Amino acid sequence: MSKTILITGGARSGKSALAEARVLALGSPAIYVATAQVLDAEMADRVATHQARRGPEWQVVQEHLNLVQTLRETDGGGPRLVDCLTLWLTNLMLAERDWRAEIDVLIEALPALSSPVVLVTNEVGAGIVPENALARAFRDAAGLLNQRVAAISDEVTLAVCGLPLKVKPHA
Repeated sequence: MSKTILITGGARSGKSALAEARVLALGSPAIYVATAQVLDAEMADRVATHQARRGPEWQVVQEHLNLVQTLRETDGGGPRLVDCLTLWLTNLMLAERDWRAEIDVLIEALPALSSPVVLVTNEVGAGIVPENALARAFRDAAGLLNQRVAAISDEVTLAVCGLPLKVKPHA
């Protein structure tokens, strides 16, 4: 069984639905680690859409900053879905936390966990160069985060039009 699985893709590529199915295939109960902060009505609608798609077999844990601590606390309780790494990164950057150090801790922690973890992330480098410094810094940080997590993952899947494209199949 795979331990660390990364699912990436563009906006509305179907990556969350693919990740949810992958986690449920790994066992139950499933733990959904939500990194989003609901700060406005639009985000509340997005969260409601995700919640409506999931069934009662999901335990939801909200954590927008202390992801590694949450993964350690939930280890042994079933497979986990982290949705998503790029929102977590955004939260770290806006909180002016040392995101590089946080990524280092995540990369060190993932292989040591006993329960599977499926991580969702956004592929942000395929578009135009952002016009402002913060957006460019985020794009660069997200690219680094994704590369580092992919390197230690057992599987990497790219979501395209709701379909999974195996980039790094489980050996």
